Amino acid sequence: MLSDLEKTLKAAADETRLRILKVLETGPLCVCQIVEALGLSQSTVSKHLSVLEGAGLVSDERRGKWTFYRLGKPATAKARKLLALVRACAKEDPRVAKDLANLASAKARSLPRCGPPRQIERRVTA
Repeated sequence: MLSDLEKTLKAAADETRLRILKVLETGPLCVCQIVEALGLSQSTVSKHLSVLEGAGLVSDERRGKWTFYRLGKPATAKARKLLALVRACAKEDPRVAKDLANLASAKARSLPRCGPPRQIERRVTA
């Protein structure tokens, strides 16, 4: 049986999973938004999210028919320190900067299929 630290190391030892962890630092995201930010297929992103969830690095929350992922809390202090170090080193990667720029774009943040319906602003006319 793998220790929590080993699970954390194995889960974080993949470029795509590191990129997912970095975009999740911005807050909870649905799979559609992560797909758009990283430019990967939905099945690839889902597979990596499953590995991260199994290691306790991300958690999910159902909101209607959408599932949002957020950073989790590793089970041990050692695993938390290791994850913090890995995430700090990953921010120097130019692909991470590109992923974050993609995520910040209006296209990634406002995909209609991946979030609860927006409130409609009502304009009062005089």
